[in-house]
Amino acid sequence: MVAKAAKTAKAPKTPTVERQGVRLSVNVDHVATLRQARKTVYPDPVEAARIAEAAGASGITVHLRVDRRHIQDADVERLRASVRGKLNLEMSTAEEMVKVALQARPHQVTLVAERPEEVTTEGGLNLILYGRRIADVADRLAAAEIAVSLFVDPDPRQLQALGALQEHGVTGFEINTDAYTRATEPAAQLQHIAEAVEQGRALGLKAYAGHGLTPGNVGPVAAIAGMEELNIGHALIARAVIIGLEAAVREMLAAMSAGSP
Repeated sequence: MVAKAAKTAKAPKTPTVERQGVRLSVNVDHVATLRQARKTVYPDPVEAARIAEAAGASGITVHLRVDRRHIQDADVERLRASVRGKLNLEMSTAEEMVKVALQARPHQVTLVAERPEEVTTEGGLNLILYGRRIADVADRLAAAEIAVSLFVDPDPRQLQALGALQEHGVTGFEINTDAYTRATEPAAQLQHIAEAVEQGRALGLKAYAGHGLTPGNVGPVAAIAGMEELNIGHALIARAVIIGLEAAVREMLAAMSAGSP
């Protein structure tokens, strides 16, 4: 008799954010940062986006800065043509950025505060001070059928100001998690984020979060009720240098799925 062949063990499934309803959008800015350091054509953020999506990411985020320090206009065009999930374009409200967005037509634009001398985004938009300009830009993007999100600090006053911008096409908000990731006692900051998510969702808006998130701190944020998507870049790309991008994305997804301890 021929012995029955042993059943081949099934490979473990890649952890996916859909298990708990929270998606991962991978920011590939720093792939372009490495490329621009030598002004070459590699590494290619489009290739990185393909690997990230294949590893389980639901979309890709890029920040097109006025100084073009990493992502270039052509990258946005190429990503729009190749990304299978959602392409989220972060940008300031500068007129030249609006023109690029209207030309490239990403699935979503997230408006962010931007200063030329900053190393990375330093804080959320001031919706109270700059509400009129934000409303104008949001109107134009929404008219082009581009979803509009706003990057804000977990400040009740800013969340309250979101309500007035809904009529201008704003459909979501991204909470700045920087203070949480820097806190030695993060519980209070996590509570601020949770309250901001609850406040924004009560308005009927989609809740996202990002900035400084790592596999070590992402779980509690991913576990917040109502959270829909996390936008993560620097930690992922830095980790990818050591273990590869596919493994880094899967590691982050696993940390998100694990939720709070």
